[in-house]
Amino acid sequence: MTDPATRPVRLTADQARRIALGAQGFADRRPSGAVDRRHGRKVFDRVGVVQIDSVNVVVRSQELPMFARLGHHRRDLIPNLTASRDVFEYWAHEASHVPVDLQPALRWRMDDARQGRGMWEGIARVGREEPERVADVLAQVRQRPLTVGMIEGAGERSSGMWGRTPGKVAMEYLFWSGQVTASRGRNFERWYDLPERVLPPEVLDRPTPTPTEAKQTLLEVAARSHGVGTAKDLADYFRINVPEARGLLAEMVADGRLVPAEVDGWRHAAFLHPEARRPRTVTGRALLSPFDSLVWERDRTERIWGFRYRIEIYVPKPKRVHGYYVLPFLLDGHLVARVDLKADRANGVLLVQAAWGEADIDVPHVSTELAAELNELATFLGLDGVEVVGPGDLASALDQCNVVRK
Repeated sequence: MTDPATRPVRLTADQARRIALGAQGFADRRPSGAVDRRHGRKVFDRVGVVQIDSVNVVVRSQELPMFARLGHHRRDLIPNLTASRDVFEYWAHEASHVPVDLQPALRWRMDDARQGRGMWEGIARVGREEPERVADVLAQVRQRPLTVGMIEGAGERSSGMWGRTPGKVAMEYLFWSGQVTASRGRNFERWYDLPERVLPPEVLDRPTPTPTEAKQTLLEVAARSHGVGTAKDLADYFRINVPEARGLLAEMVADGRLVPAEVDGWRHAAFLHPEARRPRTVTGRALLSPFDSLVWERDRTERIWGFRYRIEIYVPKPKRVHGYYVLPFLLDGHLVARVDLKADRANGVLLVQAAWGEADIDVPHVSTELAAELNELATFLGLDGVEVVGPGDLASALDQCNVVRK
């Protein structure tokens, strides 16, 4: 007989969708007043991790999740959270901003990087083969914070687009292995420094959990930030091995930390966070970064919203379907459109290079709301307006919404 405590909870697809949106903060209204660090911390408490990406076609990707959830705010919100020791940078999903409280739960990954286990084999080679160079770079960081361009005796850069100096390779090894940490400068450059000068002592002094304990902590954060998700969904959030994650999740169910669930239309078993909200309705709108944690797991995005989404930055232009840097548009809990955007900073305009709607949408309503959100984003970016310049089945409708301003 099945133990009632581990009997799966049945959820409709619509319930799962609303739970997912609530977990990511989209069931809440944006703040009506001034946004400060408290709002930023609340976003990080919800999402657990904000991915960093260098592409600046619209804005650095890490700013978009904050705007999507908070609306207008000072553009230095994340740097201020870093300076106040609320978040730090490390490889979590990819290169990411992460709450400092998760640093102990990531030490197993730092140890993997130091030892060269798994994906870190290549980067750890410099530690084994050039220990003197590594020690020299670390000694320089002890003297003062550095960018890679400030490393003395860095050596010659290797050839190719992704060429690096030996000094930069050593610094990257020190960063991934946790011996130095980093923050971003005004021009997106990394400034490397010692953890004890950047992270709170109460975090650094915490005991190091076992890898199993740490990974279960990260899986629990992932479950809270998903609301409900499959083993693959939850493992992907912090890039944990999926087969290993399945065993850890089973233990968490047995311990009552997660609730097993079955979702209508989902092929695989799911896990529900016991404190997951179940909003009755979800309203509001947001433009989502391609790297927003709501949509970065593409199979999950298609499973929940029926929205097939692929980023086409590296696709040759003639083969692109929707555009170069395409943002999904979330409206009242549904992904209803996508727009290819570019910030034309020289002319002070946010360019809509393509605009596409999903099937069976209310085109006038979606176009009106999308136009309003595009204008909001342009204002946030310090641009004078929005101009539709490209194709798409929503382009002409946007033209009729007073979205074109110069």
